[in-house]
This record gives sequence, C-alpha cells and structure tokens, in this order.
Amino acid sequence: MTVTAQMLATHPHAASGPAADALVACIDACIQCAEACTACADACLAEEMVAELRHCIRTDLDCADVCAATARVLTRQAGHDSAVARAVLEACATACRSCGDECAQHAGMHEHCRVCAEACRRCEQACRDLLTALA
Repeated sequence: MTVTAQMLATHPHAASGPAADALVACIDACIQCAEACTACADACLAEEMVAELRHCIRTDLDCADVCAATARVLTRQAGHDSAVARAVLEACATACRSCGDECAQHAGMHEHCRVCAEACRRCEQACRDLLTALA
C-alpha cells in the first residue's frame, strides 16, 4: 500500500470502491510523472544539443507543474469540488499527451526522454481512468 493510499484511507471523507483505487493510482502517477518530467528537463539542459531540445524542456516543465498541481488538488478530499477535479484531470491528460509526444520524438537519442514519455503515457491514462470512474 502506497503512502497515498494510506493517507486517503485514513481521511474522514475517505472514498471507497473503484473510484478510490483510480484516485490513488492517478495521484501516484501524477507524482511520478512530475518527477520524471523535472528530471528529463534537467537532463535535456545537460545535453550538448540543448538548443534543439528547447521545446522538449518547455513541455517537460509545463507537464511537471500541471502533474504536481493535479496531485495536490486530488489529494485534498475535504470540500472536494468535482468540477475542479475534472478540469485539472483534463488539463493533466492534455499536458501529459503533449509532453509524451514531444519526448517520444527524442527517445531514440536520449534515454531520459524515453523514460519520461512512458511516465507521461501512464499518467495520461491514469487521468482518463479516473475521469471514467468519476462519471
């Protein structure tokens, strides 16, 4: 059981069922994706061809910020606003798709971009799964 699962399970307004499992998976995926995107941007900055990676760095940083914000919003259960949750999930899925597509273009040359693209794909799917569970 992850720390996310433990914390949400102990919350006075703890959710249960498939939506709760999807919530935990999404928060964890967002945190992992934010970490991967931050590390990928830093690795891109260290590459010799940094100028050619400018767009990748930008999408990495945008995605990291959106994923981190999404994880924080989803973690807060008291006074939960489902409209806000859906909006951040859509934004996160969009940012992850964009970053995943960009990093995939560099995956053959840069292993950090391959790892990041995979994290983005997992996070995008976790966001979509949670949106479905909340419907």
